Amino acid sequence: MDNAPDPITRLTDRECWDRLSEQELGRLVTHVGDVLDIFPVNYVVDNGTLLFRTAEGSKLTELTINDEVLFEVDEHTDTDAWSVVVRGTARRLLTADEVSEADALPLKPWIPTVKYNYVRIVPTSVSGRDFERGEEPDRYGIQQY
Repeated sequence: MDNAPDPITRLTDRECWDRLSEQELGRLVTHVGDVLDIFPVNYVVDNGTLLFRTAEGSKLTELTINDEVLFEVDEHTDTDAWSVVVRGTARRLLTADEVSEADALPLKPWIPTVKYNYVRIVPTSVSGRDFERGEEPDRYGIQQY
């Protein structure tokens, strides 16, 4: 019987949000018809939601057609790693008050492009895992001596 500790640990919701707050870059997954797309976006955590900026284009169009999204963030070192996935709905901010509040957040484009549109992801679920990195165990069950 294997008594080795499990190298995978589920994160609590609070731990997921702490990890999301530590990072600035994630991957947005959209789904329109049979087409799945993934986009790297920089973001900020804001009151239990995620906020990013985008220009006009396929990302914004796809979010308008289908607002259900996935958002994934991860990090790794030589000894450990973690991954958090947010499932939710994405909505473009439209009112002057919403945009004004978003403008006050520390969210600037990473590349020299103008991005007039703010999009907020409101989570329906958050899940995450911690991983202890290491060598693969013997696959055949018998260790050589």
